[in-house]
Amino acid sequence: MEISRLEFGKEIIKLADKYDFTVLNADTKCCGLENFGKKYPDRCFNFGIAEQNLFAAASGVANAGEKVVVSTFAVFASMRACEQIRTFICYPNLNVMIIATHAGLLTGEDGATHIASEDMAILRAFPNMTIVEPSDVIAARALAEEALKFNGPLYIRFPKAATPVIHDEGYKFEIGKGKIICDRGNDAGIIAIGAMTYKALQAAETLANEGINVKVLEINTLKPLDKAAVIDLAKKTGKIVTVEDHTIIGGLGSAVCETLSESYPVPVKRLGIQDCFGESGDPQKQYDKNHMNTQHIVAAVKDLLD
Repeated sequence: MEISRLEFGKEIIKLADKYDFTVLNADTKCCGLENFGKKYPDRCFNFGIAEQNLFAAASGVANAGEKVVVSTFAVFASMRACEQIRTFICYPNLNVMIIATHAGLLTGEDGATHIASEDMAILRAFPNMTIVEPSDVIAARALAEEALKFNGPLYIRFPKAATPVIHDEGYKFEIGKGKIICDRGNDAGIIAIGAMTYKALQAAETLANEGINVKVLEINTLKPLDKAAVIDLAKKTGKIVTVEDHTIIGGLGSAVCETLSESYPVPVKRLGIQDCFGESGDPQKQYDKNHMNTQHIVAAVKDLLD
């Protein structure tokens, strides 16, 4: 399996002759953009482990009219530089792309403090911020050019580890648009984002083998959420399970519940990281501990049906 964060970085480098942008990084090997300066030394600047300065500088470059691409780990982007992103980038609505890697429990053995489990909840509260999370390497490649064409603050979330491929090469990434990627029936709906999308598809297949036919809605953009797609799924199925590699507080599950409670209330079960910190260790064991694996999605759907 290929690693989506690295393939995204490669694609950004491939597009550098077509699009004018400046890369700023934090001396972290997170997405391959540390190699950008080898080919474009005048367009790449390394700030070291100083993320607050990194994002303050990004705002200055963007304010001068330049598209800026910033790369670092998700924990540092969302928390260490939280004020700089909020006040210097989102408030003036600047054209800064933030590539945030090592998000969620797939960060594995890097340690509890390096597992970004609350980053989307933090940044979702910022006006002008758009948040996307591709589900596999094909989606990551497809996103690259869309991200470079995008105007405004953009937060792109990637896991550390490789994830299974679920899309074909013709996949088109549309920022802000959810898509039904499995349509077996209307017994229930599963809404997934990022690395959990593969597990949602596995759960749909398992359920089908037991005579339970569901739809799977892939959400590639947490903010702005495709409310129309969420409401349509709720109307057709009457019950929803959400699954995300992020805390259930303030992420996909919260966004879906906010939308449905205001527009079309149905029962919802939220699967994701519970109200706890991640731990250093095997991601699959952490998924089990937080009830996020395929069998847990299956069980959640059955609970709703009961």
